[in-house]
Amino acid sequence: MLQPFKTMKQTGISVGLDIGTTKIVALVGKKNEFNKVEIVSVGKSKSLGVHRGVVNNITQTIQSIKQAVDDAKTNSGVEIEDVVVGIAGQHIRSIQHSDYITREHPEEVINEDDIQRLIQQVYKLVMLPGEEIIHVLPQEYKVDGQGEIKEPIGMHGGRLEANFHVVVGQVSSIKNIGRCIKSAGLNMANITLEPLASAEAVLSFEEKEAGVALIDIGGGTTDLAIFKDGIIRHTAVIPFGGNVITEDIKEGCSIIEKQAELLKIKFGSAWPGENKDTEIVSIPGLHGRDPKEISLKTLSKIINARVVEIIEQVFLEIKNYGHNDQKKKLIAGIVLTGGGSQLKHLKQLVEYITGMDTRVGYPSEHMAGDTQEIVSSPLFATSVGLLMNALEHRENEPIDTNNTIQSEDQENSEAVDLSVSEKRKKTILDRFNEKLKIFLDNA
Repeated sequence: MLQPFKTMKQTGISVGLDIGTTKIVALVGKKNEFNKVEIVSVGKSKSLGVHRGVVNNITQTIQSIKQAVDDAKTNSGVEIEDVVVGIAGQHIRSIQHSDYITREHPEEVINEDDIQRLIQQVYKLVMLPGEEIIHVLPQEYKVDGQGEIKEPIGMHGGRLEANFHVVVGQVSSIKNIGRCIKSAGLNMANITLEPLASAEAVLSFEEKEAGVALIDIGGGTTDLAIFKDGIIRHTAVIPFGGNVITEDIKEGCSIIEKQAELLKIKFGSAWPGENKDTEIVSIPGLHGRDPKEISLKTLSKIINARVVEIIEQVFLEIKNYGHNDQKKKLIAGIVLTGGGSQLKHLKQLVEYITGMDTRVGYPSEHMAGDTQEIVSSPLFATSVGLLMNALEHRENEPIDTNNTIQSEDQENSEAVDLSVSEKRKKTILDRFNEKLKIFLDNA
């Protein structure tokens, strides 16, 4: 007799769903007694309806999601209802913007309402047709011209200014993801930017403080997230990833895609100098044709040309952020992650092009000791980050964040404002998620 599936609430598990260009991953997990992430099961399927991070075939994407979720459900014995989903794609971009408000009562202290009024003002910025602001993240504040203020709540002042990191995206692309999730019979518990999810999985607190650029090389896109002083400063999506390298090998060597992908994984290198002209690999011919011989030096030259192009575009974004400015310097350098980061000698090439210290980021730091080796790979960095977000969302669910304690005493009122400010630091991305969910609910 078949055992009935348990519910997610009964088991205390959460699910992160990574809808990528090459694969869709449903990662099921829970926290163990040491507060580490324990993977319960992994569901995987080939992503058929996504191109460069954007859904271009809803029917195929729904089928791929269902396949991955059913796989995870069978392996875990748990009925999957709620998922935390990542959003990426070439339509996501970010801008820096400064804005201010004039307060009617400067003798009163700045409170949460003033911050919200300033943020809502930024949401009214006019965007390109089809684009909408999906997140406004305050960075430094100024109060009456006094700069470099990280937390203005509790201060006195008439003019409140701030620099903002504004994330912009195509509303139609975001809504399409929502449609796919609903049609697959799932509820979206939360939605987050994939570069931020990857950052949670592979970056340390110290790196974010010192200044670091996370480069997540996926199948269809390369995502960049820059952190400094613990705050996200810049995000960008380069519309090239591992798939375009495979395509170059396929065209350059006149072989089929499957063979090109295997060649890249097994023999590929981002550094052509290491291969000798005599190193040859033989590829079986199609339907009885003679085998095809390919020089490894030629292979690495094809890979190198495309990788250099991708890294130079990313480095241009890092320079646009202002890395050369001493105050904005990224002391912790670059962290590479995603499936493309596993390419041989990529770390050395990135260091050569950028002159910045580089390491490959693995999501294993937050994982329980007995985690499957495959999930500890950079390939699953985004999936692990989404699962971590899902677990955090579950933990925070019962907490009533709409605490409306009112006090007659002004001092108590100020104290409440300060406690709200602490909450705001922790939940600043929750407002971003709420904004995205509003888009999706109206889909």
